[in-house]
Amino acid sequence: MGADTVTLRAIGPADRAVWTPLWRAYLAFYDTVLPTDAYDAAFAQLLSDDPAAFRGFLAWRGDTALGLVHYVMHPHMWQPAGTCYLQDLYTAPEARGQGIARRLIDAVSAAAKTQGVASVYWMTQQDNATARRLYDRVGTLTPFIKYMRTLP
Repeated sequence: MGADTVTLRAIGPADRAVWTPLWRAYLAFYDTVLPTDAYDAAFAQLLSDDPAAFRGFLAWRGDTALGLVHYVMHPHMWQPAGTCYLQDLYTAPEARGQGIARRLIDAVSAAAKTQGVASVYWMTQQDNATARRLYDRVGTLTPFIKYMRTLP
């Protein structure tokens, strides 16, 4: 069974019960655990009417959610139309290698294009070889290095 038997749809109010374990598994991959209120805030943002809020899609096979993606459109000083940041992308282990992640990236790209945005960008860990094989096919590796400052 491949990606052709999978449907994608925007995350909606009834999806909390399937979204939570998928996002929890994604965060676990990055050794991250968040408090319950962070899940509440994140899901509320996905449902927000605010055009600056995150959006998301779930990948479904029948009644089973197999993957998720979160993204946000935002202004960019060099690109007047803005850009799109794809923040989270996850496919359940039993569904990997079936083209679902690529379909989710394509769905974000289509949403960005509909908004008049000319680019989508994302990050991954340097040693995430499995994901990078896909990313090397659908995107262009940039020379930028990410820095972060944690505030007290």
